[in-house]
Amino acid sequence: MAQAYMTETGNGGSEPEPSGSRLRRRLAGLLRDRGIWRRGIVTAALAALISLVMIFHAELPNDVGNLGSLTETFLPWLGLAVPLLLAAAVVRKSATALIAILLTAVVWVNLFGSLVLDKSGSGGNLMVATHNVDADNPDPRGTAVQIAKSGADVLALTELKGSAVPVYEQALAGAYKYHSVEGTVGVWSKYPLSSSAPVDIKMGWTRAMRTTVDSPYGRIAVFAAHLPSVRVKLNAGFTANQRDNSAAALGNALAADPLKKVILLGDLNGTMNDRSLSDVTSQMRSTQGAAGDGFGFSWPAQFPMARIDQIMVRGIKPEASWTLPRTGSDHLPVAARVTVRP
Repeated sequence: MAQAYMTETGNGGSEPEPSGSRLRRRLAGLLRDRGIWRRGIVTAALAALISLVMIFHAELPNDVGNLGSLTETFLPWLGLAVPLLLAAAVVRKSATALIAILLTAVVWVNLFGSLVLDKSGSGGNLMVATHNVDADNPDPRGTAVQIAKSGADVLALTELKGSAVPVYEQALAGAYKYHSVEGTVGVWSKYPLSSSAPVDIKMGWTRAMRTTVDSPYGRIAVFAAHLPSVRVKLNAGFTANQRDNSAAALGNALAADPLKKVILLGDLNGTMNDRSLSDVTSQMRSTQGAAGDGFGFSWPAQFPMARIDQIMVRGIKPEASWTLPRTGSDHLPVAARVTVRP
């Protein structure tokens, strides 16, 4: 018995092999595998291409179907390629592909990593909100009641159907003492409004306006705008020329405003990455980008994929920015808290 015991324990034949030893042996085997660098070249090339698109998206041409703007609208979604390509690299046991995918992940995090985090704070003395209510909204009254529950001090509504304006006015009257409607856009406020007027964004009818909010913290210029819709056509690709011209006109109006404190609310039919909105975005600060909770995608409401509804400020500090619950519209409302210094 003693001899048998010594035989089993002395040579260690039945003891489990340490996990570290197995890992070292596998790594050594992979290092001896010369094909580890040759396999997965296609996967690595795809990863490199995605990295280049994210880094140089501003260089993509807009001449053919506005390809550049289309890519920039959905640019964050390129990150979904990382886990898919990673799975392919692991299956192929390709070191080349793994390195390329790692670099792609680093590029995405550098561009969009901060948007994943919740940067919102607890400060702010003014809350604003904006909502494309959808001209075909089957329940305008319910939408108005729901958006009023947000508690926003200043509210901008776009895509107002003429026959529905009285419904919104009546439903919002209890929460907002002051309002002004110009064409298909309107501003509702708990504070007095003055100097309300249409803003010409080169469309032939009114889809933008400017008003002055006499807040307890000073006068604020508030713009409400609904830029033209972007279209995808079989014979013309991603068409956005009218939107781009209107964005330039809106940018000129913002630049010429005499007040130092300015808020832009509305559906711009483009994201902050879209170079075609640079006339606007270059002089305004996105509340979502500065103090948002996540990406803040607002459209389409059923499965939001892009933030085309924007709140931007100048001379005002963003404190928090978020989306509000879905209404009867095909857009989500968006809101922000800001600090307006006297």
